[in-house]
Parts: sequence; C-alpha cells; structure tokens
Amino acid sequence: MSTPAAPSASAFHLTAAERWRLLLGEAAQTSLQTAAGETMQSMDRTLAWLYGRESEVQSEHGEAAETLERHGGSEASRLSVPEWINAIHELFPKETIERLERDAIERYGIDDVVTNIDVLERATPNAALLAAVLRTKHLMNPAVLQAARKLVAQVVEQLMEKLAQDVRSAFGGTRARGELAARGSASQFAARETLRRNLRHYDPQQRRLIVQRPLFYARTQRQLQRWQIILLVDQSASMTGSVIHSAITAACLWGLPGVKTHLVAFDTSLVDLSDEAHEPVETLMKVQLGGGTDIAKAVGYAAGLIEAPRRAIVVIVSDFYEGGSEYLLINRVRGLTAQGSKVLGLAALDESASPDYDRALAARLVDAGAHVAAMTPGQLAGWLAEKMG
Repeated sequence: MSTPAAPSASAFHLTAAERWRLLLGEAAQTSLQTAAGETMQSMDRTLAWLYGRESEVQSEHGEAAETLERHGGSEASRLSVPEWINAIHELFPKETIERLERDAIERYGIDDVVTNIDVLERATPNAALLAAVLRTKHLMNPAVLQAARKLVAQVVEQLMEKLAQDVRSAFGGTRARGELAARGSASQFAARETLRRNLRHYDPQQRRLIVQRPLFYARTQRQLQRWQIILLVDQSASMTGSVIHSAITAACLWGLPGVKTHLVAFDTSLVDLSDEAHEPVETLMKVQLGGGTDIAKAVGYAAGLIEAPRRAIVVIVSDFYEGGSEYLLINRVRGLTAQGSKVLGLAALDESASPDYDRALAARLVDAGAHVAAMTPGQLAGWLAEKMG
C-alpha cells in the first residue's frame, strides 16, 4: 500500500528537513530541529487534519500499519471542512490542492461539502462557506451544485444588501446646506437647525429639550457624465475573498445612472463577465479559481474597452505577483494614466482589507501613475464616487 504523498515542495521552497517534517508530522519536530514558523504550523495543521486519519483507513481495510503514518497535534481536529478547504487553498500550490481534495474525497470519504446535499442545505450561509463552495464546485455533481447555488445566492443577498447601502450613500449626492427634510440618514442630521427649531419645546422644570421634529440636510443629485468602470479581477486562489466582493461590487455599480460597468476575471487567460455583472450569483459560479497570473494581458484588454479615456477608471484587483511581463504591465499602466484614465490597484477588496502582495511591483505601479491601496467594498464605492464627482 502507498503512503499519502507530501505536498510538492518546489512551490514553497522548503528544505529537505522541512519536507520530512511535513510528511512525519508534529512528532518529528524535535528530532529534525526545523523552525516551527507560523506558515509551517498552518501547513502541518491542515495536513494532520487529513492524513492524521490514515490509521482508521488501514483498520477498516484490515491492513497492517507498517507504512509511514503521519501524526498531527490536537489543533488539527478543530478545523471544520470549510476552514480546511480555505486553508489549503491559501497554503499550497494548485497541483497539491487537487491531490489533497482528491484524497479527502476518494481516500478518506470527507465529502460533506461536495457530495452531501443534507449537510450543504443545513449549513449556515456565510462568506467562509461561500469561498469553500467556489473552490470545490468543479468537484460537485449536478444535484449538489444546485444546492450549492442556493447557498451562494443566500450569501450574495446578504453581502449585496450591506454594500448597496454604501453605494447609494456614496453616489447619492452631496449635502445641500440650504435645504432641509424631515427624513434622512445619520450623516445628514442637521443638529444646529434641529435645536433651533425645537427650542419652543424646552421644558424648564425638567431642564430638557424635547425634539419633536428632527431635521436633515437634503441631498442634491450628482450630475454624472457617463463613466466607465472596468474591474479586472485576479482569479488566484489567494484572492477568493476579493473575487467574491468584486462580483458584489460590480452588481451594485451596474445599475447606477451614467456608469458603464465591466467585469473581467483573469489568470493567464481572461473572461469578460460584463454581461452577467448584474447577476453576481451567475458571475461567481463561472469563476475558475487557481492558475497563473498575467496582469499585463488583462490591462491590455481593459485598454481596448475604453471609450473616453478621461472618464474611465481601471480597477486592478490583484496581489500583484505577476507571472507575465512586469515591463509590459508597467508600460501599459503608464499609457493609461498618460491618456487621462485613472488606474487603481487593489491588493485586497474584502471586509478585512489586510492584503499580502508584491510591494515592489506595487511601488512601480505607483511610479507609473496608478493608485495602490487595500479597501473594503464600501471604501471603494466612496473612492469611485469622489473621482467621478
């Protein structure tokens, strides 16, 4: 009988001792004397979660436990299936991920997410589970895929509801100081005018002012010329959260008056999802996570979509680990900014906005005229509104 294969080490640049450490598990830490860094611990934890059950498989098949068995710590058992799926996609290269997922399903029967409809339907919809579904949908049979689509729709609805409010606020107009209304948001509250007009309701005995009618500043509608917003979204596995929020953002921007929204997903190839941008569920179900990265190719495609250069914004959502030509990428970004288009590089577009990205390439993009940042979807909406204002 063959033993579980250790992950391909070439992608992580591990030493021989570190490769053996991952294969043997936590028990080999002292004898091999490898550094127990955070990444190594995370990798060990995810491998232990899967291969730590090897003895159970051997017992079920009546096999002698003569093969090398990998042991892990107690932390591994605390991982849920969605957490494990998300972790391996962040830690390992594509070929290793495929092996781990295949072993989980075929060897160890861990098929809760991808084959068990009851479990999928009982799961509480959340962003982590959505990410796990997107990463494993290629393994699902049609019946499970249909159930997964319902879960995706539920999470998308939750995210859309939250972001749509931010987008409406950002693009809703500016406060008109001279005009007051009886209704409005907290940011529109006219404190001084409310106090002044309710002074007659002051109660001297209780020494308090009773506000019977709060007032709010009205908003003047933004007069927008037609703008193009082109979202270029890196489909790398590490960008899953940003892919999700990019699709949601595109859907919220799609219906704005005076705005033409494009959504393009890319790795070493690209797919234009603009026709489905208003349907984020369909968009997400078409995304293929993983693969390489050719940002320069995506930027070149975006350049061909621009109708009026001075009213075009190209948003590159990527960690900037370029697999294509950095020289070509810088030249194309410089060409866009020289013609008056705005280029925004987003190292992260999610609720945490805490990215891991190639800072050296990002600095070169800034030198070429681009803006580089990490934003939440709400912050992006505000930035776009300001630039288009």
